[in-house]
Amino acid sequence: MRGIWGPWPRGLKTPHIGTDTRAMDFAAPAFTARGLRTPRSVRVLEALAFVGLTFFVLHVQFGTGGAGVDDFANRWLYNALILLAVAICGLRVAWVRADRAAWLAITLGLGFWAAGELCYDFGYGGAPPYPSIADVFYLAFYPPVYVGLALLVRSHLSRFNFSVWLDGITAALAMAALGAAVLFEAVLKATSGRPSVVVTNLAYPLGDIILLALVFAVFALTSWRPGRVWAVIGGAVAATALADAIFLFQTATNSYTEGTILDAMWPASILLIGAAAWQPPARMLRIDLEGRPLLATPAICGLIALAVLLGDHFHRLNPLALGLAIATLLGVLGRTGMTLRENARILKRSRSEAATDALTGLGNRRKLLVDLERTLAESHDTEFALMIFDLDGFKNYNDSFGHPAGDALLARLGTKLDRAVATHGASYRLGGDEFCVLGFLRAGDSDRLAAAAAEALTEEGEGFTIRSSFGVVILPTEAQLSPDALRIADQRLYRHKNSRRSGRTQPHEVLLQALHEREPGMRSHASDVAALSVAVARRIGIGAEELRELRLAAELHDVGKLAIPDAILNKPGPLDESEWALLRQHPVIGQRILGAAHGLNAIGVIVRHTHERWDGTGYVDEIAGDAIPIAARVIAVCDAYSAMTSERPYRQALTPEEAVRELRRCAEAQFDPKVVKAFCRAFAAREVSAASEEPARKIA
Repeated sequence: MRGIWGPWPRGLKTPHIGTDTRAMDFAAPAFTARGLRTPRSVRVLEALAFVGLTFFVLHVQFGTGGAGVDDFANRWLYNALILLAVAICGLRVAWVRADRAAWLAITLGLGFWAAGELCYDFGYGGAPPYPSIADVFYLAFYPPVYVGLALLVRSHLSRFNFSVWLDGITAALAMAALGAAVLFEAVLKATSGRPSVVVTNLAYPLGDIILLALVFAVFALTSWRPGRVWAVIGGAVAATALADAIFLFQTATNSYTEGTILDAMWPASILLIGAAAWQPPARMLRIDLEGRPLLATPAICGLIALAVLLGDHFHRLNPLALGLAIATLLGVLGRTGMTLRENARILKRSRSEAATDALTGLGNRRKLLVDLERTLAESHDTEFALMIFDLDGFKNYNDSFGHPAGDALLARLGTKLDRAVATHGASYRLGGDEFCVLGFLRAGDSDRLAAAAAEALTEEGEGFTIRSSFGVVILPTEAQLSPDALRIADQRLYRHKNSRRSGRTQPHEVLLQALHEREPGMRSHASDVAALSVAVARRIGIGAEELRELRLAAELHDVGKLAIPDAILNKPGPLDESEWALLRQHPVIGQRILGAAHGLNAIGVIVRHTHERWDGTGYVDEIAGDAIPIAARVIAVCDAYSAMTSERPYRQALTPEEAVRELRRCAEAQFDPKVVKAFCRAFAAREVSAASEEPARKIA
C-alpha cells in the first residue's frame, strides 16, 4: 500500500507445492485416515479473512461504510488480514509434520512482512522516515520465503535431473529478464535522491523479480501442468505483479491514491498462501520428471528473452535486463544441445537394442543378417563359417524346470558360446533355442570351431542333458548370397538332428507322432497337460526322475484313444452305455501299448490309473485315495483343467477361473485335495496357463 518514496507494496507471495501424505502427522484432530483436513479453527479464520477482505474491497471500490471507516479499513482491517494469513500458515506449521521446515520459513517471511506493516502504521503512525526500520522488516520477507519455496520444490522431486533443473533455471532467468525490463526499469527511471533511498527503492522490485522468477521456474519444473493449487497461486502472483506495475506507473506520474482496489490485491494474495497451506492432499501437486515435453520450456523462455532484446532496440533498457535476457538465451542453447545429445544417445541405444537379443546379450537375427551381408561383400581371400545350432533336450528341460529356469539356461549357454568363439568371430541367438556363429577360419579349421561351439552349448545335470545339433556352411566357397547361406546351413542342421534321432529313436516320440497324425488337437492337448502337470508336480515336491516319468505319462495319457473309433471320439452328442464302456477301456489299451515299448512299463501303470477318482468311483480299477499313483492323480487334475478350458464338439470352453472353481468343487470326491490345492497355488502364481488362452481349438 506504500509508494516508491516509502516502503514498497507487499504483494508478491510464494506458491505452494503439495503435501506428501506418506510423511503426514496424524496426531492432531485436523487429520483423518485419508489425509489432511482443514480443522474447524482454521476454517473459522479463513471465513473471517474472506468476510474482512470482502468488506475491504467494497469499501475501497464503492465507499461502503463511508469516509468514517477509512482509518479502520486502511490500518486495522488491512493489518488484521495480514495477521490472519500469518496465523493460518502458523497453524499449518504447528499441526502438520510434512514440509514443516518449508512452511516455517514461509511463515517467518510473512511474519516479517506483518511486522513491517505494524511498524509502519502503528510505530510511525503512517509517516515513517525513508528508509526506516519498517523497510528492514519488509525486505527481510524475501530470504525466508525463497528458502521455503526451494525446500517445497526439492522435497517433491523424485530424483535429481540436470535437464529438468536447467529448464527451471532458464525459466527463472527469462522471468527475471522480463521483470527487470518492466518493474526494475520503471523504478530505475523514477527513483532519485540519497544513495540509501535509491538502494532501498531498487531492492524492492529486485526481490519481487526473484520471487516471480522462482514461481515461473516451478511452473517449468512441472512441465507447465502445475495443478489446481499452483494455478491459483500463479494467478495470484500474476495479479500482484500487474498491481505492482500499475502502482509503479501511477507513482511515476504522481497519480497513485491510497485506498483503491489496487490495495486489496496484496492482502488477497497473502491470504491465498494460507489457503494453499491447507489444501487436501488429493488436490496438491507432486512433480513428476517423466513424460516431459522437450522443447516447450526452451521455446517459451527464448521468446521472452528475444522480446526483451527487441524492446531494448526501441527503448534502451537497463544492463540487468539485457544480461538476464542473454543468460536466458544461453540457457536455451544449452538445453537444446542437451536435448540433441539425449536424442542421439536414445537413437544409439535403440539401434543397439534392435540388434541385440535381450535375454543373452548376443546379436539377434537382424544383426546376423547385417553382418552376413557385410562378410559376403568383403570376404575375397578369407573363408568364413556360418554355423547354426539347435539345442536338443531344451523342451524337456523347460517342461521339467519351468520357463524362468529355461531362460537362465539360455543366458548361461549364450555366455559360454560367446567366450568360446570370441577369437574367431561373433555369436548370435536367432530366437527360441537356436544359436548361430559367424567366424573366420584359420587353415580351414571349421570342424574345430564347430566342436568348440557345440561344447559351449552343452550342459548336464540331475534329470537333464542339453546337447546341440548344428549345420555348417563355408563362405564364400559354398554360398555367395546370404539367403543361400542360411538355407544350406538350416538344411544341414536338420539333417544332423534327424541323423542323431535315427540312432536313438524314442518310442514315446513315435507314439506322440501317431497321436498327432490321428488327431492334431490330441497331441496339443497332451502337451498342455504335460506342462500343467510338471508345474503342479514341482509344487508338490516330486523328484527329478519321477518328474520325467510324470511328464511322459502326461504326454501319453491318451495314447489308448488310438484304438477308439472316430465316431465315438468326435460324437457331437452324449455317448450311450456301450460307447462309454468302450471309451473307458482306453487307459487299459494305453497301458498295453506302452508295455510293448522298451522302458515304458512304469509309464503304462501311471496311464492306466489317470481316470481313477479320489473317492474310488473312477475307472478302470476303482481304487481310491493314496492307492492311486501320485503322478496319475496330478495328471487327472491337469487333464480335467485342460479339457474344461478347451472347446469340445458338444460345449463351449470354460474360462480359467471357472475351471479352477470346478476343480475346487470336485476336490475330495473326484480329485486329490492336496493336488487341487497345489494346482490352485500354481495358478495364482501364474505358473500354469489355460488352453483357452490360445486360439480356440476342438479336441477329442
